[in-house]
Amino acid sequence: MLIDFAKIFGRSKPSKDVAKERLQLVLIHDRANVSPEFLEMVKGEIIKVIQHYMEIDESALDIQLTRTKSEEGDRVVPALIANIPIKNVKNAGK
Repeated sequence: MLIDFAKIFGRSKPSKDVAKERLQLVLIHDRANVSPEFLEMVKGEIIKVIQHYMEIDESALDIQLTRTKSEEGDRVVPALIANIPIKNVKNAGK
């Protein structure tokens, strides 16, 4: 019988994945000049709103704050990029 210590201690992700996410947050902070806490707050709010309408796969969720060229192409601006896998749509407009 195998014991899943991650579940017992409330950790659903391997520590290497958690470390990778934390490193990504630090890099994002450096690029966009926002704190990792701010990005986590935005991520939580996005998840909350989307879950009102859809069932999503939070384990595969990827939200990044990066920089990209503006539409005019004359400057670099922050951009929020979200990859949110949808499992099911709730009440599809019914």
